[in-house]
Amino acid sequence: MKKAKRQSSATTGGGKGGETHQTTVSAKNTLTTNQGVPVSDNQNSLKSGARGPTLLEDFVLREKITHFDHERIPERIVHARGSGAHGYFQPLKNLSRLTKADFLQDPNRRTKVFVRFSTVAGGAGSVDTPRDVRGFAVKFYTEEGNFDLVGNNIPVFFIQDAMKFPDLVHAVKMEPDRGFPQAASAHDNFWDFVSLMPESMHMLMWAMSDRTIPRSLRHIEGFGVHTFRLVNAKDESTFVKFHWRPSVGAASTLWEEAVKIAGADPDFTRRDLWEAIESGDFPEWTLSIQAFDQATADKLDFDILDPTKLIPEEIIPLTPIGRMVLDQNPVNFFAETEQVAFHPGHLVPGIDFTPDPLLQGRLHSYIDTQLSRLGGPNFHEIPINRPVCPMRNFQRDGHMRMQVPPGRVNYEPNSLDPDSPRENHLKGFASFPDPNAGPKLRQRPESFADHYSQARQFWRSMTVPEQGHIVGAFTFELSKVEMLAIRRRMLGHLDLIEPELGARVAAAMNMKGEAEKITPAVAPRDDLDPSPALSLIGKAPATLKGRCVAALVTDGSDAKAVERLRQALSKEGAKLKLIAPKIGKMANGLVPDQTVEGAPSVLFDAVVLLPSEAGAKDLADMAAAINWIRDAFGHLKAIGFNEAAKPLIDKAGVAPNDKLGVISFEASRGLEAFIATAKKHKVWDREKLVQPPR
Repeated sequence: MKKAKRQSSATTGGGKGGETHQTTVSAKNTLTTNQGVPVSDNQNSLKSGARGPTLLEDFVLREKITHFDHERIPERIVHARGSGAHGYFQPLKNLSRLTKADFLQDPNRRTKVFVRFSTVAGGAGSVDTPRDVRGFAVKFYTEEGNFDLVGNNIPVFFIQDAMKFPDLVHAVKMEPDRGFPQAASAHDNFWDFVSLMPESMHMLMWAMSDRTIPRSLRHIEGFGVHTFRLVNAKDESTFVKFHWRPSVGAASTLWEEAVKIAGADPDFTRRDLWEAIESGDFPEWTLSIQAFDQATADKLDFDILDPTKLIPEEIIPLTPIGRMVLDQNPVNFFAETEQVAFHPGHLVPGIDFTPDPLLQGRLHSYIDTQLSRLGGPNFHEIPINRPVCPMRNFQRDGHMRMQVPPGRVNYEPNSLDPDSPRENHLKGFASFPDPNAGPKLRQRPESFADHYSQARQFWRSMTVPEQGHIVGAFTFELSKVEMLAIRRRMLGHLDLIEPELGARVAAAMNMKGEAEKITPAVAPRDDLDPSPALSLIGKAPATLKGRCVAALVTDGSDAKAVERLRQALSKEGAKLKLIAPKIGKMANGLVPDQTVEGAPSVLFDAVVLLPSEAGAKDLADMAAAINWIRDAFGHLKAIGFNEAAKPLIDKAGVAPNDKLGVISFEASRGLEAFIATAKKHKVWDREKLVQPPR
């Protein structure tokens, strides 16, 4: 691995690189533990060697995270708002070459899973559609015990060391003196923190991209974030990165759509997941890995233990290893979705950790949180958390104990009960011997120091619309920041990521020339090739599978035309919803699903206007109907219409134009043209008309 310059811990933020803000520390403002012990380093956990595992003796880390984990009861501190579903996982082939994990050996065997998707920053009562990272946690109920793959819909993270996790979440949560904003990062605390943490820059590019405003939970990718190991029966280790890819393709909304959806249906993605499963349209993902050895890791110009970095797929392609299908909704939201307890430390033989310092801290934090949130040490006995294989050990008693272990023996070794559990050297979990142990120290490895190169690569991998959305997101968020110094500091970071990005955001905020000069620990590279796999739009499949189209109908609408549309959409794997001025059954036999006022067009992927002439006249007097059309146009949705709807779209200021996705059904093959346009998800050529580029 390419070596970086040694990072100093003397600057604010300690060893992250790039800070120029020195602070004077006196006895009066010295940071201490809760026992009053002065803290020498609040940036790095104590490790055995710069790249070695985190040590259990790090009482500063344990106290800090333990206190953080117990701040809220019983709601999760992060990932509080979630949606879950049952399903199964099935390997695509025998993976014994890479791992001895039993559930990855037989392509004919299905392993039960429970998946919980979530937003990160908001509370349980927040909405589904904020700009936020989405959690993607999968519990595999294997015959060797539970395996939890606890990740996000973004492959990197804000910080490199678990020591900073409480600070990160404190900063992004509601400001403590005022209790707002809820589920939003557009405030001073968050941007003050990340502007002092150059290691956050790569993640910020993802957070300000379309990835954090997904179309639905069925349209998100998932990542294990950290580098893990697979270990085979010969005790040979292979490094892996885990990736989930949805069968319907990844897709996002526009920011204005997300804002309006939050008001129209705060449960939008939760409802979508539930209804898809109830209707038999089961969500499906492919699990893939990036597998590589130590020699390959050593050739990379970044550290595989750094959770703020990813491995471009052009360097190490994805290898599909299995598929996951969600086919059953929970029968009780609280008992299952709320009480499910995930933990990165829930492993099975054949899967192991690496000494990633963020992962190492999570191994303590998650179990500690469950003890508080679920009332004690026996949360593993709650049905949703219980393994499908037998549990045999000598752990006894505790709050909410449900099992009743018989007999007098509750210790090991013992000679009184020869049938009691014993350790198994052949089948038991054994940690892979990591060679990175070294002297005890608090230090970030030099190989973690480049915070800008992959952020620049991400920018250059985006399409023109996606770059515009990133500029708009940074502009929106930073415009909410009151302290000018924070804005200037962030503009300095954006200049380092990409001068064009910094200039566009500065111009949008009328702050040209005001960026603070930031000195990076390692200058960003300019020779990284774009990675097309990072772009949602660039790799989006042309499909309507998993999408929902709305048809605006009235009394007198042609029921046969509606049925033709329904059949055409069904053939493509999409659903049709009927929207009308009133909810009751109409004279033509059509039964509306929702009203115009109750179902704005933001809730759908494409729209069709099929009113009668008389019905169109009535709709023209309804502001909600006109806005329904205007929003569909502004949100770049495909719009189909019949002749009777022409006065409606005229009043909405929308001109028929096949190239801009406003398609007449009266034209030859109009329905087919509409379907083809809708399969592209958005009409990006229209965006420059409704949202001029910044």
